[in-house]
Amino acid sequence: MKLWQKNITTSEAVETFTVGNDREMDMNLAPFDVQGSLAHIKMLESIGLLTTEDWTVLSAELKKIYKEIELGDFSLEEGVEDIHSQVELLLTKRLGEVGKKIHSGRSRNDQVLVDLKLFFRSAIEQLVQNIQHVFQLLQQKSEAYKDELLPGYTHLQLAMPSSFGLWLGAYAESLVDDVITLQSAYRVVNKNPLGSAAGYGSSFPLNRTYTTELLGFENLNYNVVYAQMSRGKSERIVAQALSNVAATLNKLSMDCCLYMNQNFGFISFPDELTTGSSIMPHKKNPDVFELIRAKCNQLQALPNDVSLLTTNLPSGYHRDFQLLKEYLFPAFATLNSSLNMMHLMISNMKVKKDLLSNEQYKYLFSVEEVNKLVLHGMPFRDAYKKVGLEIEAGNFTYSATVNHTHEGSIGNLCTKEIEEAMNSAIDSFHFEKYHAAIQELLV
Repeated sequence: MKLWQKNITTSEAVETFTVGNDREMDMNLAPFDVQGSLAHIKMLESIGLLTTEDWTVLSAELKKIYKEIELGDFSLEEGVEDIHSQVELLLTKRLGEVGKKIHSGRSRNDQVLVDLKLFFRSAIEQLVQNIQHVFQLLQQKSEAYKDELLPGYTHLQLAMPSSFGLWLGAYAESLVDDVITLQSAYRVVNKNPLGSAAGYGSSFPLNRTYTTELLGFENLNYNVVYAQMSRGKSERIVAQALSNVAATLNKLSMDCCLYMNQNFGFISFPDELTTGSSIMPHKKNPDVFELIRAKCNQLQALPNDVSLLTTNLPSGYHRDFQLLKEYLFPAFATLNSSLNMMHLMISNMKVKKDLLSNEQYKYLFSVEEVNKLVLHGMPFRDAYKKVGLEIEAGNFTYSATVNHTHEGSIGNLCTKEIEEAMNSAIDSFHFEKYHAAIQELLV
């Protein structure tokens, strides 16, 4: 079934090529297509394009379909092109001619747009929840290991003292900024395109403000041409936000790969969370971190992939947009699974204590010794030269005690302030608003 087909049958080769993986991808949109349709027909009834009787039976049947989707009893039938066609086909089969009235005043263009924006809205919420889960663990571990010193590196050379608490807390705060960029993406997608039809509006007296309220959107995509132009742009903005989270996980994974290497030996994991070698019985490989690193590298390419797919398109709808689903839908699943695995690994991480008591790390404390001289009145450049000459002469002496007190340092992690920043970022989404609207729509 094709909503657009008339009396000419499309070539099978053309049909296979143009449909591609759309049927599989569209299953992700199933609940959101029903939500959009429920809002649309309620609006049609409010402006007199549907009778109250027709709206009542259509609404009841759509809610039944929604339940079937929730229970996993829904699929696209053979020969049905997409999710929009399947829902309309079911309505027509079950209710007769009234099922065909559901499409009045909209196009597949704005129908898929609203489905995508509802999907992205929900997917961002789930992602934020998983980020928060990892964030809380990093905060907890940061506090637990705040007194355990760790070598700090620049250029992969020994630099200055750090701590496990400082290291883990850095990634916690990185996730705060990642959530802030997700919030920006959420604000972009949380706008209603429904009623823009094929991208040029409709001669029907549609009430787009009403569907905006019904679906819990924050606002409208007002200009109908821009509503269609937002496809591709919305995905690119979402992709950039996902890539930021991926970059944080990627860097943490690389740190863990290094730190569990025997030449570092800073952290370790239970045998059941590592893998072995087919010929080397001593091996404990960081496969989980390596795969998170690789998957997150792929995700960091996502904004570029979306840009290259859409960058030379003029205004209006183009079939190129169909392929965006194949990039974005799996990306959410990949990132969520990476977050879940990172949580599992960090939960079971053990750190090596008293690392810096080893003399090989003594030069980490050179800056500490310079600072002590400065605090006793010596100019910094003179203190720097004095300690440098002692190192060259082999006369360097040091204390392995550090006393860093300023905000965000080893001795003052500002864990509470970072937590407040994350809570503020998450609260700014106001997920509860759209939940209440959708719940009301499904009652």
